Amino acid sequence: MIEYTDRFFRGLDLWSLGVDEAFLNVSHSAAAADGNDYYLYTLSEECDKCPYTKLQRIAAAKRHTTVKVDAARRLGLRLLDRDVGQYSFDNDTVLCQINSAQLGEFGVYDLSVRPDGNGCTLETAKEPVNIYLPFLTIALLACAALGLVRLARYGLRRSRAAGFQQPAASDTAAGDETAHTSNEETDRKPPQSGPGAGQVTPKKRLQSLDTFRGIAIMLMIFVNSGGGHYWWIEHATWNGLHVADLVFPWFLFIMGVCVPISLRGQLNRNVPKRTILSSIAVRSVKLFIIGLCLNSMNGPSMANLRIFGVLQRFGIAYLVVSTVHLFCHEQQVQVQSQNRLLRASEDIVRLKKQWLVIGLLTVLYLVVMFFVPAPGCPSAYFGPGGKHLYNAFPNCTGGITGYIDRALLGIAHLYQHPTARYVYDGMPFDPEGPFGCLPTILQVFLGLQCGCTILAYTEHRQRMVRFASWSLVLGLAAGTLCGFTKNDGWIPINKNLWSLSYVLATASLAHALLLLCYYAIDVKRAWHGRPFVYAGMNAIVLYVGHTVFHKMLPWHWRIGTMNTHFVLTLEALWNTVLWNLIALYLYKRKIFYNL
Repeated sequence: MIEYTDRFFRGLDLWSLGVDEAFLNVSHSAAAADGNDYYLYTLSEECDKCPYTKLQRIAAAKRHTTVKVDAARRLGLRLLDRDVGQYSFDNDTVLCQINSAQLGEFGVYDLSVRPDGNGCTLETAKEPVNIYLPFLTIALLACAALGLVRLARYGLRRSRAAGFQQPAASDTAAGDETAHTSNEETDRKPPQSGPGAGQVTPKKRLQSLDTFRGIAIMLMIFVNSGGGHYWWIEHATWNGLHVADLVFPWFLFIMGVCVPISLRGQLNRNVPKRTILSSIAVRSVKLFIIGLCLNSMNGPSMANLRIFGVLQRFGIAYLVVSTVHLFCHEQQVQVQSQNRLLRASEDIVRLKKQWLVIGLLTVLYLVVMFFVPAPGCPSAYFGPGGKHLYNAFPNCTGGITGYIDRALLGIAHLYQHPTARYVYDGMPFDPEGPFGCLPTILQVFLGLQCGCTILAYTEHRQRMVRFASWSLVLGLAAGTLCGFTKNDGWIPINKNLWSLSYVLATASLAHALLLLCYYAIDVKRAWHGRPFVYAGMNAIVLYVGHTVFHKMLPWHWRIGTMNTHFVLTLEALWNTVLWNLIALYLYKRKIFYNL
């Protein structure tokens, strides 16, 4: 039920392999070698339009040479009879080539040069393990744990003596807790136009919003804990959309949803705009400073301190979107209410000035991306540099985005360890750098538009139809921009660059997830949002807490080599569940903290 393997095979210590690693045994006969060394080059399918990279020299004096290779993705193998340098291009003469080999964890494979020296064969000497068995094992363990909890609760209820009735707990946590977060629907006056005119909705908490935020924070903790080291859970190397790439934009989206709900409550209480603007600025500065402090956890060396990060981008995007909304929002649509088209789009029409401002920022971003080349780089280059495009632009990591970030901050103050740097041999690049804040503002604004939809329409059906419509439209727009391909569209989906297609795709999925949560929790009352709702009500505490204490007991631990998906997934889940229990404790104690 876990990816267990015997320790030794042919004298090879399989337990010395890391997760998603395999042994490749390269063998040749004396006649085939003829006194010349061979050179093994490899190419991962994750490296788009890349040359093969030298992995190992195969000495002629040794008939068998065993090397460790990455087995997470399909791998191209190329064997040459001479050293052509670090990279091997298509114009090199090769002895043999395997274009797409699907190797597996803890497998052993034989790459044999034919006796005549003309080509080679690849055979499986030992079958790899099944890396997805841990999902079944962990599911069974989770069911057993849930059964024990339910059994203990049942026994506790039966053990209570008659007459000692416990006070009923509120399922919705409405009322007293609404003051702790900005996620609430306040008392509203009858709208002047649009559906639901004349209705008055009592103060009511939308638990789907807290649940959405809780799903995002729990998923973030899980992927930051390694996500079991599955490649499709971790961040995409450059282009593409993996599970980890959903977390940050979903946080931004739900922050945007809460902006109009929070500001409307303050405006209805006649709080001066100057005071509101001051609180917006203070909150943004707090987010930026906290993010800067978290970046210094390994030692506050000012020479190479990373300036930007996740919370810094939160602060900037929140400042811009909230300020624009504060000064441009129209409380009423100055049109006749019988206009059917305007009734159907009231939530959009109210934001027309804001759409104009955000649209201009987005157009400015696209103009720079497409028409302003970085020095020594072509315009509209969205690649990772290094050996991408067969090493044509090695110093163009991130194109104009990377150049602007390096010019503003200096290369020492950027993120030094992006995945693309190791796959593509590129330069340091900050996926949360300053220039990428422009499309991030659009991400938050799409969430704000969703929040205005919630405020403008009171009926469940009206809201759900609009959630679904936005999800469909944004998804189709994202697919059109990326050409429904990973690497070959106009604007590939790219979290590192925070590309426009990435913004639209993740906002589409955010609308879809919110629709599901809203329908199950606030409409059908079939789910209370547990256990995610607890985390959603203290998201900033969990974010900072898990970042600070991530490497400490009891959240993080190591047992043995930790080289299987099973134990890594178990550790990541343990960390996630433990933080959720902390969130539950804070919820029970009615402790809620927001900036």
